[in-house]
Amino acid sequence: MILPHEPTAATGAPLDLDLIRKYAIAGPRYTSYPPATRFTPDFDWERLEAAIAADNRPGAGPLSLYFHLPFCESLCWYCGCNTVITRRRESAREYLGDLEREMNLTAARLRRGRPVRQIHFGGGTPTFFPPEELARLGLLIYENFDLDMDCEFSVEIDPRGLTAEHVEALRVIGVNRVSLGVQDTDPKVQVAIHRWQPSPLNRQAMTWLRDAGFRSISVDLIYGLPKQDAASFGRTIDEVLTLGPDRLSVFSYAHVPWLKPAQRIFDVRGELPPPEEKLAMAVVAHDRLTRAGYVDIGLDHFARPDDELAVAQRSGTLQRNFQGYSTAAGASLYGFGVSSISSTAESYRQNFKGMAEWRAALAAGRLPVERALILTEEDRRRRTLIMGLMCDRRLDYAALSASLDVDVAREYAAEISGLADLEADGLLTRTPAGIEVLPRGVPLLRVIAMRFDATFVPGPGRHAQTV
Repeated sequence: MILPHEPTAATGAPLDLDLIRKYAIAGPRYTSYPPATRFTPDFDWERLEAAIAADNRPGAGPLSLYFHLPFCESLCWYCGCNTVITRRRESAREYLGDLEREMNLTAARLRRGRPVRQIHFGGGTPTFFPPEELARLGLLIYENFDLDMDCEFSVEIDPRGLTAEHVEALRVIGVNRVSLGVQDTDPKVQVAIHRWQPSPLNRQAMTWLRDAGFRSISVDLIYGLPKQDAASFGRTIDEVLTLGPDRLSVFSYAHVPWLKPAQRIFDVRGELPPPEEKLAMAVVAHDRLTRAGYVDIGLDHFARPDDELAVAQRSGTLQRNFQGYSTAAGASLYGFGVSSISSTAESYRQNFKGMAEWRAALAAGRLPVERALILTEEDRRRRTLIMGLMCDRRLDYAALSASLDVDVAREYAAEISGLADLEADGLLTRTPAGIEVLPRGVPLLRVIAMRFDATFVPGPGRHAQTV
């Protein structure tokens, strides 16, 4: 008999709630370093253009493309994304006209022939766009970029508005990976978050996608929402597992009412679960998914053992970008649409979040950049260390010293020494050769990475909780 928190070969170490309580604080998700909170509107355009040009020298590596499609028919009150709420379908056609302008401006700066290894449609709700507009967007991408034969092409899908025609349009333009937004299957939770989504819609979406030949389907869930508890969330996981997803993203709800005013309704109603109950949900998710055979990739991501993410984790090639964990090693990210973020070796930049400002820049023939950051040598070194911890769960001093051209153990001796409390609590081990994150430390990867973050400023109103 397997006890509720007994470690097994499938689960690894159980979640240690005492450690999570001790170390869980507000902090960055480290989809970049420095984090996006450090981007500034006071950037130097010439230096930014030079960084883009440097990214397109002869021999430049592959590309990853992100398209932000922001429209939703209604607002989910928990949502932290940049969305435009409308039922006006003509908005999609008009938006695509502006995306075409942005693609042309960007493609003119890119070295032709760079293979596109990854494409992602995010939102908002990409399937707000009618099938014919999705087909048009696909055509524009093929006209402007050179897709690798094995390009990973993923799309976020809201089952509530999905049709068989959407599925066919996505298949035709080459989409091969989809993510279904489910969040929670409990009706009382759905009412509390303003997202009514009967379970038959999820099953219909999965059936259409499997029948169309999609073999990589992920499901997104959120814990910490109003009206949730560990028992109800366990039932949601059990129900979702009957759909047979290849991956699951089980996100901790990010309560940031200072950024997303709609979330204040949860404070007014007092319906958010207490911290202890939210932690119990994390335990339930980890326990049931690992017992079902899924690998804990880290930071709320789970995948089947033969999935590319799990394979990349085992082989040490896992990457992290603004969409989360990825297999697109060495790819420069170019984002399109309002609020999208681009990332090269030397720079980050984010588009205007407002539709009017974004469109005005495009009409004037300018890249629609609102904020940017040019990385220093020290930024790039720390980024390598932080991403090594987030993806590989280890730091090899000799290899890093050779690649970064500094003595890592000496240069970052203060940070390494500052890990003593984490080591004492069994989150990691330190040796003269490097650092190894232990299974007990995986849920607190962000906390470990924070120790190498020279930009981190603790305090409320900056980041969501790490767990």
